[in-house]
Amino acid sequence: MQPLNPPLMHRLRLPAPADAPFAFDVVTDGEGFTVTGPDPSGQTATATFRLRERTHNGWLDLFAAIAPRFGTRVPRNRQPAEVPTFTAPYRPLLTENLSAEVLHGYGDPAVLRVGEWWYLVATSNDAPDSFPIARSRDLRLWELRGFVFPRGHKPAWAADGEGVSDFWAAEMHRMGGEYRVYFSAREKDGHDLAIGVATAPTPEGPWTTPDQPLLRGGVIDPHVVVDDRGAAYLLWKDDSNDVWPSLLNGLLHDHARLIAELLPDQADQRSASLLATLWPWICTREPMERFFVQQLLIEVVTDDFTAVRERLRALQWAEEEPEVRRPIRAVLDAMRTPVWAEWLSPDGRSLLGERTLVMANDQEWEAHLIEGVWITRHGGKYYAFYAGNDFSTARYGIGAAVADAPLGPYRKLPEPLLRSTAEWWGPGHPSVAEGPDGEPWLFLHAFFPGETGYNEFRALLAVPLVLDGEGVSVRSADEPRPARERETQTTGEVR
Repeated sequence: MQPLNPPLMHRLRLPAPADAPFAFDVVTDGEGFTVTGPDPSGQTATATFRLRERTHNGWLDLFAAIAPRFGTRVPRNRQPAEVPTFTAPYRPLLTENLSAEVLHGYGDPAVLRVGEWWYLVATSNDAPDSFPIARSRDLRLWELRGFVFPRGHKPAWAADGEGVSDFWAAEMHRMGGEYRVYFSAREKDGHDLAIGVATAPTPEGPWTTPDQPLLRGGVIDPHVVVDDRGAAYLLWKDDSNDVWPSLLNGLLHDHARLIAELLPDQADQRSASLLATLWPWICTREPMERFFVQQLLIEVVTDDFTAVRERLRALQWAEEEPEVRRPIRAVLDAMRTPVWAEWLSPDGRSLLGERTLVMANDQEWEAHLIEGVWITRHGGKYYAFYAGNDFSTARYGIGAAVADAPLGPYRKLPEPLLRSTAEWWGPGHPSVAEGPDGEPWLFLHAFFPGETGYNEFRALLAVPLVLDGEGVSVRSADEPRPARERETQTTGEVR
């Protein structure tokens, strides 16, 4: 299936917005982009650039080519690589695709121990076969056991097709005498992200799913946690980090005078001016391509996220026009990515009660998002692990927090627990399961160095954990195991 919005079959002229600090005009057919505007010396120049492919890295290459000609920002992943100095005892478990049907590796890995087996379910993005299921007896040798949704068997409500569908962040639990997979996918109508559930009698299926999602409205990264009474909660993230770049770009297109007030750096002003020119075309794209095109704007903002947000607040208070204040407020609201929780019904197919805020992005290193929360109980405490910052760069990392109850309040570690190393970039979206030593292990994904981006391969890694009251740390293979306090709960049975 082809994307719903293929390249234009005619040329479209996009004039520079009025009052932009740098006036760029663009003519495009969706694959070629002829840009006219001021070069770094201030002279007017015209140059044509070709998009080699409609992928994340294709768009990064395009903007990297534009940068020296027009003084815009070079995308972070096209700048000379900074070798991370952080070290971590990462244990590579899966570093290649198990079959030709697994296209993109093992992003957002969720691991569940069932008897002598470890089961893995992972993100598949827009691949024809959704959510690979693999198993291993020793975490070294793995075998593919199928897919939650093989091609031709997707949920009735979910969009399908290359460049259109996104099957993300599945996780498997044994609950109520059955196995349940909670997952994110795009709806056919409107392509908003929603959360669904699939059930099976075994961890290998066969899987069935209702005709409607469990939760709608731009929501992703479902996680289930069970408290000490056996009550289950569904956690999820509002995908507002997918919203604010478009809200901001639309604001700067309509009120381009704000660019110079918001962004002091000239290269950033040039980048924002160019993207504001492109906005009327960008807003017609599929959700993931909108993200690809606006990656440059995301980097402009997240490189100095706290300061940009404070400038936006100042602009909101200083602005006299309500039609400007309102969209600024909407951008500020969307720059917060809350993680919510709500009771699950005993059958796991509906939500009960009112949602509760569990946590949100509020630390400098997290920038515009936290996501992929996984909570485990150990020694009378609840430990939350989550990812923060931009998943497609080496700045992505894993944070940790501790609470006395499953829904918090959580006390975050002041710095990430895990960061990029020289060998592995962008560690993220963790899960916890009992390791071969009987202690809790953290399972996560990471990119090979310099090979980041949507649909790039992500390997499965693991690190043993030390959970000690308010403390969270990782240990290497040669460190002794900590004294056991109490069995870690990594999943639960709903009663």
